[in-house]
Amino acid sequence: MSDRSSNADTGAGIGVDDDAGHAERTGFWFALTAYGLWGVIPVYFKAVDFAGPFEIIAHRICWAVLVLAALIVLRGQMAGIRHLNRERLLWLLVSGSLLAVNWSVFIWALLNERMLETSIGYYINPLVNVLLGGLFLSERLSRTQAIAVGLAGIGVLNELFAVGVFPWVGLTLAFTFGFYGLVRKKIMVDSLVGLGVESLLLLPLAGGYLVWLYLTGVGSMAAGNGAEVAQLALGGPLTVIPLVAFAAAALRLPLTTLGFFQYLAPTLTMLLAIFVYDEPFRSSQAITFACIWAALAVFSYDAVAKQRRLRLTDEQTQVQ
Repeated sequence: MSDRSSNADTGAGIGVDDDAGHAERTGFWFALTAYGLWGVIPVYFKAVDFAGPFEIIAHRICWAVLVLAALIVLRGQMAGIRHLNRERLLWLLVSGSLLAVNWSVFIWALLNERMLETSIGYYINPLVNVLLGGLFLSERLSRTQAIAVGLAGIGVLNELFAVGVFPWVGLTLAFTFGFYGLVRKKIMVDSLVGLGVESLLLLPLAGGYLVWLYLTGVGSMAAGNGAEVAQLALGGPLTVIPLVAFAAAALRLPLTTLGFFQYLAPTLTMLLAIFVYDEPFRSSQAITFACIWAALAVFSYDAVAKQRRLRLTDEQTQVQ
């Protein structure tokens, strides 16, 4: 008799299965929301190209602080902020600075018709995470992971030699976000609290820049254009909503399942670049993407195989 049939006899197992199934279904929609928004957010940044990259970033930080503060208060997480010591605050300043660089390069690339390069960066980000884990956390790379990192490296070298230009946009995005994750892993702070404090620490710089724009008569606020300011203010919620959705998905989905969703965002961005914004797709880029996709296929196979081995080990332990 199957486990599901035996559960039906007791009635208790159905509730467990239903709860788990409901959690996974809910997690699926949360993950789809998070990575879907991250994938199409270039549409928003292209729409606010009347402002410069740094003005967009400054508005994004300032409005994100307000949204995050409201969420932290509503969720009763102020104690999490009060318990942060000086060392963790310094590390959050470092992680916030990495995030600001990441956002700045991302938006600059979008406004300069280099959206395809941003998708390369976020495709290779999982492989950069593995590399950084090996370098800084003594996490040993498996042979399969090493092959995946090597294939991605071939893709980067192809871009360098085929075009003669170092693919700094993609690599900067991948490594700043990779180091961001490394720092956040080190300090182990709640994602919402961490982002709130990071944004708060960057607020003086962002707010000061907006004040300077206003006093010098530059930018949307100086022009008194309420519609443009309102559009720029949307950057706050659009920064926070995917993060909250991602955190909710991470609680409900296995890491391997969540890992596959991370490829959705750069894929959507790539499709937008080619079919909506008519960015040229060079033959050399096709080779680069092929190498990276092959690397991700190898990487995903390794992750699924590892998860399967762990599950079999757990089942054997339970039987014993």
